Amino acid sequence: MTLFRFKRTLKMGLKSLSLRKLRSALTLLGITFGVCSVIAMLAIGEGASQEAQEQIKQLGSHNIIVQSVKPPQDNQSSSGGSFVLSYGLKYKDAERIRNTVPNVKVLVQARKVARRVKHSKWSLNTKVVGTVPWYSEVSKTDLKRGRFFNTLDMHERRSTCVLGSKAAQELFPLGGAMGSLVSVENRRYRVIGILGSTPRAETNQENLKGNPNRNVYIPFTTMKVHYGETIFNASSGSLSAERVELHELIVQVDELERVQGTARVIRQILTQSHEKDDYQVIVPLQLLKQSRETRRIFSIVLGSIAALSLLVGGIGVMNITLASVVERTREIGIRRAMGAKKGHIVMQFLTETTLLCMFGGGLGIALGLAAPYAVSRFTDMATLVTLWSVVLAFGISVMTGLIFGIYPAYRAATMDPIVALRHE
Repeated sequence: MTLFRFKRTLKMGLKSLSLRKLRSALTLLGITFGVCSVIAMLAIGEGASQEAQEQIKQLGSHNIIVQSVKPPQDNQSSSGGSFVLSYGLKYKDAERIRNTVPNVKVLVQARKVARRVKHSKWSLNTKVVGTVPWYSEVSKTDLKRGRFFNTLDMHERRSTCVLGSKAAQELFPLGGAMGSLVSVENRRYRVIGILGSTPRAETNQENLKGNPNRNVYIPFTTMKVHYGETIFNASSGSLSAERVELHELIVQVDELERVQGTARVIRQILTQSHEKDDYQVIVPLQLLKQSRETRRIFSIVLGSIAALSLLVGGIGVMNITLASVVERTREIGIRRAMGAKKGHIVMQFLTETTLLCMFGGGLGIALGLAAPYAVSRFTDMATLVTLWSVVLAFGISVMTGLIFGIYPAYRAATMDPIVALRHE
């Protein structure tokens, strides 16, 4: 009997909505755009967060990155003069970390110089990075073709290089990079490998380790022989020089739980050996935790903003339903006179508002799935639609129909049947 009543109420609700097609369509538009905005905004936030976290993971959750930083007080230079500014990490810092910190698994050294790399008529302003053979493993860098340089390349100081994906595209737009020669100033290097493309997001990775897609990598020993440790810069008739032994150290810790503690120990070691603040210690694991917390807050903010449109849509549903109650006052009186109870009237109007919000929610899901795709298709912004966001948005739309339909339904059910029958 209960199932029969439910089917009859549902049928009456659908019939009532179909009799007022334009009004019903305009009412459910508010719910449609509300659901769409919730799904789309959460997808944009989730996509940006996931891309940021992937970038941080590529830095290595077991890694600690120590970089040389030019002290702020040394940024000013006298015009027309010449000097050598010495700062940053030293070889003895790497040795002290290697010999003092017991849970260091791998230590990677790197030096970087800004140079113009050429091949035939193509050229590229980028960074030449001198590093060790195990750099690619520690920095989570994948090889697309060829190989990374090995210990023999290091020992014999060979003029070999590995190109980032973007560097390979710009220097060899027609292909054929493997085995070819590239020129850096008056030196030539043979290409032995090409790195896979590394996506970049809003994680400041370019500030942390440069843009790996544009870098050119050579053996660390070759870097020392060819470029030394002093970098000369000539501008406006003045000559300046910077002496930096190491631009970067990547310390890989054996256990994830010891990363934070090891970072504190490294900071203490460097504080004791450096008179000025010419280094920075970056912990990707800490950045990852901060990114996840930011993601949570970002999702809450975006979801709350989008939920306001659902609130507006719910108010529209209540407004239209109240108007419908007034228009159907005589119908309500007839139903009550024929024996319908208050619960039947309440159920009738709640069914109509819930159906409106369900239809609007269904259309909103369709638009909400299409909107993130369009954003990714026509912009560089990453999006990610999650199941929970779709369920949440649709669930809120259904709850909106129930909550905002309660008062109009209660008002209809509490009408005096005699007064309702007299209504014109």
